[in-house]
Amino acid sequence: MPTSTSDGEILTLKQVAEFLKVTERTIYRLAAAKKIPAFKVGGTWRFSKAEITEWIQQQSKGGKADKT
Repeated sequence: MPTSTSDGEILTLKQVAEFLKVTERTIYRLAAAKKIPAFKVGGTWRFSKAEITEWIQQQSKGGKADKT
């Protein structure tokens, strides 16, 4: 499976946490609340890097207002 291209790259919860520079617990909470694009494979969360990148851009533009 190619890991050099970000288009089809699938990330683990830990990788997304490192990518976004937050804790793994934060990513788990966002995924469980469906506030970040994610899916489960065999009970573990997985993330499309392309979707995470798009999500970041939406957040930067104020796409979805977060109730924090």
